[in-house]
Amino acid sequence: QVQFVESGGGLVQPGGSLRLSCAVSGTTFSIFAMAWYRQAPGNQRELVASITMTDRQNYEDSVKGRFTISRDNAKNMVYLQMNNLEPDDTAVYYCGYFPIVKMYGRWGQGTQVSVSS
Repeated sequence: QVQFVESGGGLVQPGGSLRLSCAVSGTTFSIFAMAWYRQAPGNQRELVASITMTDRQNYEDSVKGRFTISRDNAKNMVYLQMNNLEPDDTAVYYCGYFPIVKMYGRWGQGTQVSVSS
């Protein structure tokens, strides 16, 4: 059974940085494209960034140039470096398979990111 365990969130001021980590277990990690998603209160879960098996990255327009997704196949880890954070980045962040249809509800607990002065 696949498990996703996110960590690294917190409260940060606008312009600050955070690095999120996701430990993945129970799956052949290296053969899947992975992604970070986020869900703000009252909103649907949305894609933030994705990374393929060969490290090709894609980003949602509002985070381009500020966020960087990466993966370590040897450690079954996915990371999200977030710089120049804005209040609109406030959300619970989840990692998972890409595309989202592959998740079948198997979400982790997520990690809260709050950006406020």
